[in-house]
Amino acid sequence: MKSKIYDSFDHAVSDIPDGSTVMSPGFGQVGVPRNLLAALNRQGAKQLTAVSNNAGTLDDKIDIGTLIEAGQVKKMICAFTAPTHPSQVTPFVRMYNNDEIDAELVPQGTLAERMRAASAGIGGFYTPTSVGTELAEGKEHREINGRMHVLEYPLPGDFALIRAWRADTFGNLQFRMAQRNFNPIMATAAAVTIVEIEDKIVEVGELDPDHIHVPGVYVNRLVKIPSDGIFE
Repeated sequence: MKSKIYDSFDHAVSDIPDGSTVMSPGFGQVGVPRNLLAALNRQGAKQLTAVSNNAGTLDDKIDIGTLIEAGQVKKMICAFTAPTHPSQVTPFVRMYNNDEIDAELVPQGTLAERMRAASAGIGGFYTPTSVGTELAEGKEHREINGRMHVLEYPLPGDFALIRAWRADTFGNLQFRMAQRNFNPIMATAAAVTIVEIEDKIVEVGELDPDHIHVPGVYVNRLVKIPSDGIFE
């Protein structure tokens, strides 16, 4: 079996082509794969559709906003398009107001379920979330148990950039604490899942099976974060 361990972040993202749909968790500052995002920024792929919880922050840390500011993203699919403080103007907000980037706002729970549907092979699902709002316009509606629902479709990715705490050589993953936000579900929803590992990569059998959060069958590439020069 071909090894899933790559020698560098740049090598791991080198074949991501223009026009790809790239998933990357962004739940506050926890579990963001900053090293892989930095490598993709250096690699320069453009016309990307990015899927994340938010569209980046204003601090100097690497996140999905780094790709947006560099002009690599043509469309952003996320649950939060606005910054946490109305007075702040993120690169995404500035570019969206200037018609330089497209955006699709998806309620947070619906975003998670659309990705889960993609990983489970589900063709679609009905949810009451967004009924009566602009987000439901043009979507199929159906009354279920006396309550109106809208039809939502799966959201798959071409690539998922993930950050985990520990892995084995097959790609079985363990996350720490709040890292288990969008990381596990994105890892299962993409065609190619690339993971940066914080602690260590061990041999198969060394991880407790009861403590594996994502099975290695979903994981394609692993890169161990070096002890120096990493993005926290």
